[in-house]
Amino acid sequence: MNAQDFIDLIGPAAQASAKNTGVPASFTVAEAALESGWGASQLAQQGMNLFGVKADPSWTGDVLTLNTREFLHGTWVMVPARWRKYDDWQSCMDDHAAFLHQNPRYSSCFDCTDGAGFATAVAQAGYATDPDYAAKLISIINQHGLADLDGGA
Repeated sequence: MNAQDFIDLIGPAAQASAKNTGVPASFTVAEAALESGWGASQLAQQGMNLFGVKADPSWTGDVLTLNTREFLHGTWVMVPARWRKYDDWQSCMDDHAAFLHQNPRYSSCFDCTDGAGFATAVAQAGYATDPDYAAKLISIINQHGLADLDGGA
């Protein structure tokens, strides 16, 4: 699937989620693209999980078990992991937005109404260990005109 097909596929769900949660659709689509390889990841294909969310003990929904690469005891190893499995893109995005809302460290992110600002705030709040995480998201937003998705939010 190419980038535009992916945007067309999940954009409406991201916009619906934005209206209900305040998470800019441009941010959601950019992060989904980055985290799932534009929907190509096995997790996205089999579990409609665009953000790599694991199924911790609090998760009561469906689960998909897939191997993941973890750094354990000084070396990279493949280990089985339990991932959240969703019925549709909307459920995935709404769950992701709920995580951001429920975690107090992200509360200041909701002062941002555009995807680039939200990406910067999320990164500053410690969402990812990648120091270039916000820049990568902002690049995707800019390169693919995702800010247009926020117009209807």
